[in-house]
Amino acid sequence: MLPPVTVHPFIPFAYSPIVLIGGFAVRLDTIALALVILASLVVAARIARRTPVDVARSPDEAGEDPDAEEPNHLRADDLLYVAVAALPGAVIGGRLGYALLHLDYYQANPAALLDPTQGGLALSMAVVGGFITASVVAGLLGAPAGRWMHAAVLPVLLGLAAGKVAMAIGGSGQGLPWDGQWATAYLGPGPWGSPAPEIPAHPAQLYEAAATSAVLLVMAFLLARGAFARRTGTAFLLGIALWAVARAAVAFTWRDPAVLGPFGMEQVVCLVIAAGALVLLVVAAGADAARRRRGGAAAEGTDGAGRAGEGPAGEGEASWPDPSSRPRI
Repeated sequence: MLPPVTVHPFIPFAYSPIVLIGGFAVRLDTIALALVILASLVVAARIARRTPVDVARSPDEAGEDPDAEEPNHLRADDLLYVAVAALPGAVIGGRLGYALLHLDYYQANPAALLDPTQGGLALSMAVVGGFITASVVAGLLGAPAGRWMHAAVLPVLLGLAAGKVAMAIGGSGQGLPWDGQWATAYLGPGPWGSPAPEIPAHPAQLYEAAATSAVLLVMAFLLARGAFARRTGTAFLLGIALWAVARAAVAFTWRDPAVLGPFGMEQVVCLVIAAGALVLLVVAAGADAARRRRGGAAAEGTDGAGRAGEGPAGEGEASWPDPSSRPRI
C-alpha cells in the first residue's frame, strides 16, 4: 500500500489579472490602485476642511479681519498642489531606495538608475521623498506645513494599507515559500507580479496591509481622543514611525537577503526612517512646548488679548498680540 500523501493547504488565486476596457488591456491592480488614490484624496479633502489653520479658533470660523474671506480651514483645492508636489519626491526617493536594495547591480551599472524602464521603486524611500517635496509646497500655501502633515496622516496610512491589497490583486509582493494554512499561490494565466507565483508563499503584501491598518486604527483612536490637538505634524511623524516599524517586522517574511545581521536592506531603511521620525517628533514637541511657554510669558504682560504661540504663529512664525493687527502681505 502506498503511503498517504500529505497535501498542504493553501489559498489559490486563479483568474486573469488583465481586463479589456474600451479595447485596451488594463491590469486589475492598476484599476485598484487608481481607486485607492482617489479614496485617499477624498478622505484627505474631508479632513482638510476640518483642520483649522488657526488652532485658537474652530474650523470654518470667519477670520478676524473683516476684509478677509478665507475660512479657517485648509483649502481643499490646495490639496491638489500638495499631492502633485509629492510625486517627484516619491519617484526620486523610491528610485534611490530601489538602488539601495540592488546596490551591487547599480554600482556596476550606474546609468541604469536613470532608466525608467528598468527596475522599480522602493516604497519606504518613496514615502520619505514624497513627504519632503510635499512639505516644501505645503509651506508655501499660506498654512503651516504642520497642519497639512496632521491632515495627511490618516489618508497616507489608508493609501499604504489599501495599496498593498491592490498589490495582492496583481500577484505582486509574495513572500517566502511557505506551506502554512494561509499561504497563497497564483495559478491563473497571469502575468503576475511575483516570480514563481504558483509556489505557495507567505502573503506578505496582505500581512503589511493588515499591519498598516492596525496602525491606522491606532492613529484614528488617538486623534478621536483629542491627542495632537495642536496639529503641529507630530501625529504624522508618529504614524510614519509606527508604519515603518510594522513594515520592518513584516519584511522578515520577504525574499530579500540579509545584509545586517538578520535584517534585509529594506528593514534597515525602515528602522532608520522610524528612528528619524521619532527624533523629529521629539524635537517638534519640544519646540512647540517652548513656544507655548514663551507665549504664556508674553501673555502675562498683555491685557489678556495675547495669543502668542497659537495658530500659524505657533509654527515658528512671528507672533502678533491680535490677529487683526497683523499686516497684510
